[in-house]
Amino acid sequence: MPEALTQEFILLIPKQREYIDEMFNRGVISNYTLAMDRSKLWVTMVVPALSDVRQILDEFPIAEHIEYTIHQLAFSNSASAIIPEISLN
Repeated sequence: MPEALTQEFILLIPKQREYIDEMFNRGVISNYTLAMDRSKLWVTMVVPALSDVRQILDEFPIAEHIEYTIHQLAFSNSASAIIPEISLN
C-alpha cells in the first residue's frame, strides 16, 4: 500500500470496494483484510491458477499504487466457515 494517501488514491477507494464486492459475490475473494495502519492489505482468493491471481490483482482500481507478493496457501480456515449462516425464513 502507498505510504501517503494521496487524493488520487482516496478517489479510487469506492471503485476498489465495488470491485472487491463483485469478487466476493462471485466467490473469487474469500477474505480481504487491511492492517490498522493501512500499510498492508491481505487478500485470499480461490482461483484455478496463479495467473488468475495476477490478473485479478492487476485489475484492482488501486493497482498502480500497490506492490504485491503472492503466496499459495495449502488451506485457509475462518470462523465464518464454521458458524452456519442464519436463515430469516
